[in-house]
Amino acid sequence: MTPPSGVVVLTDRLVARCGLDRVVAGAVAGGVRWVVLREKDLPRAERVALAADLRAILADVGGTLIVAGPDPLGGDAVHLPAAGPYPPPAHDLVGRSCHHQPELDRLTTEDYATISPVWPTKTKPGYGPPLGPDGLRKLVEATPVPLLALGGVETPEQVTACVKAGAVGVAVLGALMRAEDPTEAAATLTSAFHEALTPVLTQTRRGVTQVSPVLTQTRRGVIQVSTSGLRPTVPTQGSSLTARSGHGRPQPPTATREEP
Repeated sequence: MTPPSGVVVLTDRLVARCGLDRVVAGAVAGGVRWVVLREKDLPRAERVALAADLRAILADVGGTLIVAGPDPLGGDAVHLPAAGPYPPPAHDLVGRSCHHQPELDRLTTEDYATISPVWPTKTKPGYGPPLGPDGLRKLVEATPVPLLALGGVETPEQVTACVKAGAVGVAVLGALMRAEDPTEAAATLTSAFHEALTPVLTQTRRGVTQVSPVLTQTRRGVIQVSTSGLRPTVPTQGSSLTARSGHGRPQPPTATREEP
C-alpha cells in the first residue's frame, strides 16, 4: 500500500463544526484522499461503525482510511503512537507519530511517520518546541522513511514550506475540523501542495530553464521530495451517524519517478 501524501486529515469529532462525516465528505470533495481516524475514546463497536462510514465516503474516490492505534477496525492500515507497540504489527500500511530524532531512530518496518509539532498547535499544546521548516528539513534528511508534517499547519504558505522542507505531505486537524467550509479549506491546502511540487521556471542567459523538485528514493522505494540541489531541465514547447459523528465524496497524484 502506498504511504500517504498530500493533505492528510486527522479526525476529531468533538471539534468538527458540522458532524464528522460531513466534514470528512467535504474534505474529500476538496481533494483529500487520506484520513486518519482517531476518536480513541469511543467504544470499539462505535469506532468500527464510524470507520465503515468513513471508508464508504473515501471509497468513491479511491481514498484510504488509516486507524489510529494497533487495531485496524476491519481494514489494514494503522497509525501508531510513539510509545508503541514495538515491533509494529504486520499490516499493509503502518505509520507512527514521532516528535524528535530519537523516536525516528526507533522506526523499523513502518512505512511512514508524522513529525510534530512543526508549528505551535492548539490540539496538543504540550508538545514542543516547534520544529519550524528548518528543523523539519533536518529530520527529513536524516530519516529514511517518508515524513508527514504535523502541528499547526493551517495556511497554504505553511503547506508550501513543509513541502520545500522535504515532507511528502501535511497532516491537518484543526484547519479542517473547524472550517466553516471544509471543501474550500481542503481545496486551498491541496492546491498549495500541488503547486509546491510544480516545476519552477527560471530565466537564464540562454533562455527559460525548467527546474523541478529533486525526487529521492528511500530504503522502502518511496519517493521523497526535496527542493535543495535543484536539477535544471529544458522544458518542452507549450509547455445513524448523529450519535457517532453528527452527520459527496472527490488520489492526488503522487510522485512516481525514481532517481536514476
